[in-house]
Amino acid sequence: MLVEIRQTGSEQLLDRVELDEPPSPGRWFLHDDDSFLVMQRRHRYRLHSGSYQLSSVVLVVKPQKRPDDARWFQHGWVIGDPACRFNARSPLMRCAVIPEGPCERCSHWSA
Repeated sequence: MLVEIRQTGSEQLLDRVELDEPPSPGRWFLHDDDSFLVMQRRHRYRLHSGSYQLSSVVLVVKPQKRPDDARWFQHGWVIGDPACRFNARSPLMRCAVIPEGPCERCSHWSA
């Protein structure tokens, strides 16, 4: 499937690639040795023989390296320790107490 990779904010086209399964928002992926976080996924359809068919996907991405403490939890990636009650359970923000991390420095964190 044809996938356009566009930068967040400017909508600048970074590349067009063929991918079997485009990543969902909140997931990291590598492309040409660059790491991106998918912020948004848009679908483009075309009318063919009276029905709409998916023709391409646009990924709006943010250049970002996956943090070392990112891990898969339940439905997607989270940064930090998802067992902590203050963890945001998000790939964008670690927690409310110490958003920049790491979790081990937080007085509210326990192993």
